[in-house]
Amino acid sequence: MPFSALAAELSELESHDLRRRRRLLETAQGARVRVDGRDYTAFCSNDYLGLASHPALIEAAREGAARYGVGAGASHLILGHSAAHHALEQALAAFVGLPRALLFSTGYMANLGVVSALVGRGDAVFADRLNHASLNDAALLSRADFRRYPHLDLGALERLLAGSRSRRKLVLTDAVFSMDGDIAHVPELAGLCERYDAWLLLDDAHGFGVLGPEGRGAAAHFGVRSPRVIYMATLGKAAGVFGAFVSAQEEVIEALVQRARPYVYTTATPPLLAHVLATSLELMRAEEWRRERLRELARRLRDSLRPERWKLTRSETAIQPLVIGSNDEAVAVSEALSRRGLLVPAIRPPTVPQGTARLRISLSAAHSTEDVESLAAALNEIERAFNGCEFRVRSSRLKVQSSTENLEPGA
Repeated sequence: MPFSALAAELSELESHDLRRRRRLLETAQGARVRVDGRDYTAFCSNDYLGLASHPALIEAAREGAARYGVGAGASHLILGHSAAHHALEQALAAFVGLPRALLFSTGYMANLGVVSALVGRGDAVFADRLNHASLNDAALLSRADFRRYPHLDLGALERLLAGSRSRRKLVLTDAVFSMDGDIAHVPELAGLCERYDAWLLLDDAHGFGVLGPEGRGAAAHFGVRSPRVIYMATLGKAAGVFGAFVSAQEEVIEALVQRARPYVYTTATPPLLAHVLATSLELMRAEEWRRERLRELARRLRDSLRPERWKLTRSETAIQPLVIGSNDEAVAVSEALSRRGLLVPAIRPPTVPQGTARLRISLSAAHSTEDVESLAAALNEIERAFNGCEFRVRSSRLKVQSSTENLEPGA
């Protein structure tokens, strides 16, 4: 029976501490949440600016529902493209400084749509090895020649571009890498694309709203303005709502309207969300203190957390990864924090490479300095306990013996 094979595969995931489980969020998203019946300080959402539960956005949602209803009812190309969608696209294009923008339901769908619409057999895609899964899946779906270069290795990318004789060339990269928090070399990438007649798809899911003047994103952060850039950003992270958009030259966007299957063949997002996002964009532009708070919290975390056993990677963004190494130890540390009322997710393969399981600490403007100092103090204490422990693995679950704390998962 096929069910027995699936059961065996699930058991295998369990044995390697790779089976994921959903938590039940019982409150609105924020720095303070109630999950599975318990209150926590959460460091695990992408609500970087703390806008997801902002009163102005809630009021805008009420206004949008009253004006536009709840559902779009049709795809954009049939009768689902509302005045709210159209106004938001114009505002987003102006915000990022490109001629035109196009809304998508999700960032995943946007990446699939862009890549499969612009390249195919006979073309070539070049991708950073640590790109988000959606960019990799998009490249595979396009059926173009798919070449990956080592993380941030511009020399390797240039060699691949120089050796390519493909009809069209498209470079794919995260702007801010979601599991490492580091930033792509956008000016150099744009320069290579100019030199070798390629497009650059910049996935700025984690930079939009956080980087650049007024949160205009990674390209603005570096002062890059190039017709080679196809800019994608999501609207459910720093913007606090839902959806994604692509902004580029007029010809590129019109080609997506005609050929991007995740745009053409799906119902439009509810127009009330576009109405809400107009307010979100205003808050992002006006409230620089939110980005200043993020930068200050990141500095405070780095000053307070000085790991010896683990490694806090260098990141100037809201994403602060603490690399633990083994899957079981990462899970144990995450669960030890959970018992202290601190939610920080353990990220394991295949999301990150083998041997680099980590805690992905996500900071938000909604956090206080005290929140970050409490997290750092807890991690410092837990690391000291781990350093004094003897480890043994039984049934692929970490057992830790310590005179100061029982760190066994589930204890």
